[in-house]
Amino acid sequence: MNRPFKHLSRWLRLPLHRRRAKRRLAEYHAQTRSLEEVIDWAMHFGGQGHMKVQTLQVPWEITQLAKAVQALEPRVILEIGTARGGTLLLWSYLASEEVIACDLNDMSRQAPIFTRFPPPQSRCRVSLLSGDSHQAAFKQRVAAALAGRKADFLFIDGDHTVDGVAADYRDYREFVRPGGIIAFHDIVEKQPLPTNQVARFWQKLKQETPVEEFIHDAGQCGFGIGIVRVPG
Repeated sequence: MNRPFKHLSRWLRLPLHRRRAKRRLAEYHAQTRSLEEVIDWAMHFGGQGHMKVQTLQVPWEITQLAKAVQALEPRVILEIGTARGGTLLLWSYLASEEVIACDLNDMSRQAPIFTRFPPPQSRCRVSLLSGDSHQAAFKQRVAAALAGRKADFLFIDGDHTVDGVAADYRDYREFVRPGGIIAFHDIVEKQPLPTNQVARFWQKLKQETPVEEFIHDAGQCGFGIGIVRVPG
């Protein structure tokens, strides 16, 4: 299937896929979920086309991270790299006030689903910011969304080049409160794609500051989560 026809097909099917995603979301919200259940939904929500919700994670790794974030009793969560929204579903469960989700791609098609991720009883809202996180103007948009608040947790999972992840850490760590957590995805050295260079940045960061690692198997290819706790 050539690319223009594929895009046209996705656009034509979008209303159907959105209706199905809304039904799936209603099923998710039909009962109170445990943390473990939310993680399972984040990984297997499903859907098609632009309405596919999924996160590619090792269950044990993302569970350990989620428990660490939950212990913060977070009010505000900032995510750099939202992709298909799987981790956004999880952060929307954990945050009590707001999740600010940032992605290079336009998320307007997914907005009717993504913004309804928080559980019905939650007062959390989801704000979607599309744009290049490396641009100064985009950082200003994040600052405006925070409106003077500090995030309790920052998840960096966007640009996976060594320069890209370093820039996101340098530019957005100031928005995390003392005692908060900054996490990085794909920190293991063996990666399936040469553009996944987070490990190179992570090895340097480990020499500068105390870190924690959630790696299910030391020999695995891809994945791995590392966290830095902001001094309190």
